[in-house]
Amino acid sequence: MSDKRKVAYSLPFFISLSVVIGMFVGFRLRDGFPDAPFFPRKTTSPVQEVLQLIENNYVDEVSTKTIGDSAIEALLTKLDPHSIYIPPAELSDINDEIRGQFYGVGIEFAIYRDTVQVLQVLDDGPADRAGLKVGDQILKVGEKKVSGVQVLEDSLRSALRGRSEAPVAIQLLRGNKLINVPVKRGMITINSIESAYMINEKTGYILLTKFTTETYREFMEALTDLKSKGMENLIFDLRGNGGGILSEAVDIVDEFLSGDKLITYTEGKHQPKKEYRCRREGQFETGKLMVLCDDESASASEIVLGALQDWKRATIVGERSFGKGLVQEQYDLQNGGALRLTVARYFTPIGRSIQRPYKQDREAYFSRHDMNDSLAKGGIRPDVKVDKSTMIFADSTGRFSEFEKLKEWSYRYVQSHPELAERFKDAKQLDQTLTITPTDWNGILPQPQNKMTESYLNQQVKAFIGGMILGKSAFYPIQHKQDLYVQEALRQLSK
Repeated sequence: MSDKRKVAYSLPFFISLSVVIGMFVGFRLRDGFPDAPFFPRKTTSPVQEVLQLIENNYVDEVSTKTIGDSAIEALLTKLDPHSIYIPPAELSDINDEIRGQFYGVGIEFAIYRDTVQVLQVLDDGPADRAGLKVGDQILKVGEKKVSGVQVLEDSLRSALRGRSEAPVAIQLLRGNKLINVPVKRGMITINSIESAYMINEKTGYILLTKFTTETYREFMEALTDLKSKGMENLIFDLRGNGGGILSEAVDIVDEFLSGDKLITYTEGKHQPKKEYRCRREGQFETGKLMVLCDDESASASEIVLGALQDWKRATIVGERSFGKGLVQEQYDLQNGGALRLTVARYFTPIGRSIQRPYKQDREAYFSRHDMNDSLAKGGIRPDVKVDKSTMIFADSTGRFSEFEKLKEWSYRYVQSHPELAERFKDAKQLDQTLTITPTDWNGILPQPQNKMTESYLNQQVKAFIGGMILGKSAFYPIQHKQDLYVQEALRQLSK
């Protein structure tokens, strides 16, 4: 018999013997772990087990998806206030905000007395091209009635937005005329730079409201334009800026600092220390710089504030900032949602952590009632403090609601004076020739306690009116004449 035939006959025997030996060894090993199954089961977490038991055995019909979302949110409450779960239905809107773009019609609206009022129409946007005007009242969006009923702003915003350029049918009332108009949705850019202009011959002003993927590009365009107009000093306004993308903030700071200076660094349990340093020659490394902040300036805004303060490059004017020194990363989940998880802390160049304490409940954490408490911790303390208690509604406990009443009155004024759009061509002309006095808005707010408050309110009304008929670029130059933060920055520059 040949060697090949011997191998052919012997091979099945050896394979069988190997299987038997493997089973024997396996059972002997199992004897050391008597409770373990021979074929291990896939382990599940208690949360998964409970959800499965509810789905299979609970007495009534329930949505395990809703329960699961609630379980995740409850779990995250044991962490920091900025680690959050984003449900699938909300993820696209949040990602749009990060990108600074979304599909919509391009209007700013408010709901006054159960009616949707058009306050602003984006220049050359879909609504502008379709003929919508400030003062129009929207009655229906598609088949959905939005007038005379309780309308939630979020649901109305969702109806106006979309994921494509599909048209949306809008029914509106203009004066006494009913108009039906289809508006083809388009890509709307959410500009990070809300205002950039020359306050005087040497001083420029830039208002930055968020940090998106386009922020640095927008900032450089604004900075370049102001420098071409002779800017030597800059007021950089970060009030109300809740943050955004860290790298965009780093790139902006790089334009103010020279050399390879440290801007910030991050570090976490699972994240090694990472430094962010200047990498290029900045476009505004030597001019006088004032940075405005308030108790809503947070996160990426505080990276800017901390770096410029540590290097003594700028004078910080305003209030103590919010105090968010945590870095989040966003992880996509299989259900279409996402987890935004805190992975590190960031520190200023000299090693300051500006994170405010968060061991209390979340409501206490996000409350700003203690922001000016000298014993409170966290945030960036300004070099020059501007106290809000000296501002417009010092004698009122409802500052925001009063502010909104004034804005609504201004809208009604524009609505009843359609000739204003033709009468005024720019902010300067409107500011110099439009006269508003407390008599005009008598009954809307309590009468001013002093001349300073009266002057502020009159100027605020003119700013609202200017913004509505000329656009946001007209609002700020008018409003800043009575803005205590801006005026304090100008005083510091004149020293």
